[in-house]
Amino acid sequence: MTHAADAASRDAARRTIVLATIVALGGFLFGLDASVISGVIGFITPEFGLNEWQIGLVVGAPTLAGIASSVGSGLLSDYVGRKKVLIALAALYTLSSAAAAIAPNYETLVAARFIGGFAFASLGIAPMYIAEIAPAERRGLLVSFNQFNIMIGFSAAYFANYFLLHASQGDAQWVQALGIDRYTWRWMLGIGALPAAIWLVLLLGIPESPRWLAVKGRLAEARAVLARIRVASQVDAALEEIRSTTSEAAGSLASRLRQLFKPAMKLPLAIGLIIGIAQQVTGINAVYFYAPSIFEQTGVGTNAAFAQAILIGIINIIFTVIAMVLIDRLGRKPLLLLGLAGVIVSTSLCSYGFNQARYQLTTESVASLPADIDRERLAAVVNVEYANDLAFREAVGNAIGQTALRKHEAQLIQASVHINPHLVLAGILGFVASFALSLGPVMWVLFSEIFPNRIRGIAMAFVGFFNSIASFAVQFLFPWELTNLGNAWTFSIYAILGAVSLILMAWLLPETRGRTLEQLEADFAAR
Repeated sequence: MTHAADAASRDAARRTIVLATIVALGGFLFGLDASVISGVIGFITPEFGLNEWQIGLVVGAPTLAGIASSVGSGLLSDYVGRKKVLIALAALYTLSSAAAAIAPNYETLVAARFIGGFAFASLGIAPMYIAEIAPAERRGLLVSFNQFNIMIGFSAAYFANYFLLHASQGDAQWVQALGIDRYTWRWMLGIGALPAAIWLVLLLGIPESPRWLAVKGRLAEARAVLARIRVASQVDAALEEIRSTTSEAAGSLASRLRQLFKPAMKLPLAIGLIIGIAQQVTGINAVYFYAPSIFEQTGVGTNAAFAQAILIGIINIIFTVIAMVLIDRLGRKPLLLLGLAGVIVSTSLCSYGFNQARYQLTTESVASLPADIDRERLAAVVNVEYANDLAFREAVGNAIGQTALRKHEAQLIQASVHINPHLVLAGILGFVASFALSLGPVMWVLFSEIFPNRIRGIAMAFVGFFNSIASFAVQFLFPWELTNLGNAWTFSIYAILGAVSLILMAWLLPETRGRTLEQLEADFAAR
């Protein structure tokens, strides 16, 4: 390769990376917007007097909206293009963060978060766009940018929550001037409006997907975009390969739905549905969105629970980077199976740790509880040992009332639990590491690879719909599960579902690395 050709190749690669980085900021906003609620729960539960169903709805409202948006945005992206949909999603992120920060009551907070949930469609649209501009040999890495940014967003939320919590407990003048001491949770929710607005501006400068342009017959525009992200000698070949799989018009919605359910689509749909559901039912969003609450169950206290949540963000970043390095070298299937095995072991470890816990309030530990807990009513459970969290919560709730229990649960657990918190912490961090290595990035890469060009939008919308349903179910049910099934059984369920997912993926999933989207389409049709 000549020096000029080498320089042209580097320039094309650099432009592709820049575009992928900009679009993948949608992942950052999802991670930030989704996980920042983990620090808010402890504030809004007593302020708005929420029960476990209401807590689940506040946490899960964005995902509930995402169920609709995952379908609508995929269809819309096939009609108007990937770029316009991404811009609309950025505007929704901005609006939602600002509205949630000023919500006066529970209902408006749910509504504001519900609006933001429509922007969660960026989870599907961003990797779709990136896959459609990326060369085959770098597609896994570049699509993983989106997952990496999700992890950065999670980490940013945990750091921001801890920083704001710590600041609110001080007496610095700037804290009082900004109202952080009085409106801590509002600052947590509103902080995402700034990066959302920045993403909106950056998206205005990206080109449309060349594959979408080709599907619409706009070949001159598709060629122009390819000329920016490929060396000149590759443009004609890349365009011809795209044309070979997009020669048929996309057609009406009914026509594309018929194509989606043709026999040739059985395997891609089966893989997409299984991995999409498995990603959620193994419990990752329960950990991400309730992290401080889970750590509080080990008795470490609120401040330490927020600090430990930061470790989740750090582990996420480290293992997502490892996945990005390995996904185009080791392959999608080995990473997925390795990570699922880790998920099973880690959630089983959490279950075992909680199963060994014992609960007993003593006269000395009661003295450390908040003054507004009725000591006389609490006396009925003092010096009584309980074998699990369910029995303890039931006894304490009967003694002081469910409202007081929900308000002071973290302090009551801290004062009573006898557990090895390091065991649970190791299980949670192992779970997060395993997910970040596998189900996190691999799912989105596979979604962007296994469906044909002409119906990729509607196919990703279809599997994304079921992914969103599973995600909402996990988030919404988690507070109820802790209250009615207990910590140990909740994590046991995640381990069992992880084992089922591992078996199905080992059986059905082929390897996709190193092959163009057009080659994969032909191979899946043949299978």
